[in-house]
Amino acid sequence: MTETPDIAENDPPRLDPDTLRDADGHLDPAFVERLRALLPGDDDAHELAAMVEPLHASDMGDLLEALDADERVRLVTLLGDKFDFSALTEVDDTVRTELIEELPAADVARGVAELDNDDAVYILEDIDTPEREEILAAMPAFERLSLKRSLDFPEDSAGRLMQTDFVAIPPYWTVGQTIDYLRAEQDLPDDFFQIYVVDPSYNLQGLVPLDKFLRSRREMRIGDMMNTNVIEVLATEDQEAAARTFERYDLVEVAVVDDSRRLVGVLTIDDIVDVIHEEATEDMQLLAGVGDEEISDTVGKTVRGRATWLVVNLVTATLASLIIGLFDATIEQMVALAVLMPIVASMGGNAATQTMTVTVRALAMRELDSYKIRRLIIREMLVGVFNGIIFALLLGVLTALRFFDPTLGLVIGLAMVINMIAAGTAGILIPITLDRYKIDPAIASSVFVTTVTDVVGFFGFLGLAALWMRFFGMLP
Repeated sequence: MTETPDIAENDPPRLDPDTLRDADGHLDPAFVERLRALLPGDDDAHELAAMVEPLHASDMGDLLEALDADERVRLVTLLGDKFDFSALTEVDDTVRTELIEELPAADVARGVAELDNDDAVYILEDIDTPEREEILAAMPAFERLSLKRSLDFPEDSAGRLMQTDFVAIPPYWTVGQTIDYLRAEQDLPDDFFQIYVVDPSYNLQGLVPLDKFLRSRREMRIGDMMNTNVIEVLATEDQEAAARTFERYDLVEVAVVDDSRRLVGVLTIDDIVDVIHEEATEDMQLLAGVGDEEISDTVGKTVRGRATWLVVNLVTATLASLIIGLFDATIEQMVALAVLMPIVASMGGNAATQTMTVTVRALAMRELDSYKIRRLIIREMLVGVFNGIIFALLLGVLTALRFFDPTLGLVIGLAMVINMIAAGTAGILIPITLDRYKIDPAIASSVFVTTVTDVVGFFGFLGLAALWMRFFGMLP
């Protein structure tokens, strides 16, 4: 019978990581408060370490974000070499940068040196160059050179994202030799899915998937079984393009090569998932005019980030007000126009946003070629026509009943048709035009599209109303 080991009275109870989150996936506030209560004491490092030891890096990242800035530094300092720096890949950029700035360079260097190359680069790339060089200088030579090589690649490139640990063998080895090598070698990646075949200069010759490798006889030569039709990405290629390669070919791992087709690293699906999440979040925030804002940003940084686009919006709103000012005499003669005109502009703006969102996503995913663009333009214009007719009838009838004036219902109905067609056309043509001129459509589209729908909506409705009123002698 197995004896149950004695539990020391001073050892704190271990918490099951599965119980650390509530039904919504948030960290248990009781756990956070209990840990926060231990931070002031210098003698509680052992208990703190026991509390956080079961935590996954993602859980630890959430815990760091739940703490105040000084509490984060205190926690990491008390944990010392027991703190897993991979948790810093799970926090907002602002939190990570503030924490690293407060820690000694030697401590950061020690923690980063223990990480996979891609995680280490992710932490170091946002640090100011002088401080980053100080951290790199405190690292062992091999890790320092490897990280510097990755950091030399462009920002948001595959080279920054790749892991430099991979399994590469010559083509003349047999399956048996390779198995013996894998069993004997200590410095292997923790996880890998493919074995890469290279020549002495590390030029990529082919690859062998692990499932095929494990089913092969020991005497089979690697060069005879390798797949030479290799999908690869350049180290200088944008990470978004690399993510599309994963999506297109349903990959879990891909080779990264330099300009000479030498194997320099690999990209794995876990990193690509982060890229997809990051790019989708970026496009969503840019559409709303909030840039790369994060929930941990300070008030000052948030104000600066949002004010720019609010100023642009103020300019476009002023333009729309000038259009309204052209018809002040028309509005004075019939107050109902002032009540109705926001409806036309609002409906056009919402319709344009729908079209713009679909178009920006298609552009971001590189789904549009010349044939698809033509079909999409025609489709959106027809959608604008039919939506315009539907809501023109609905709004025209309601207006006629409310103001007891069928002709006013006809005017607003015609204005609705005009603005819905303009909304559909602007919602697709503006993002496509911006993309052609190498301007990110996610950033600028909403400003131009809103301007078009407001101007066309107000001008169309008030212009038709002015013509109608002149026809009936209500205006000179």
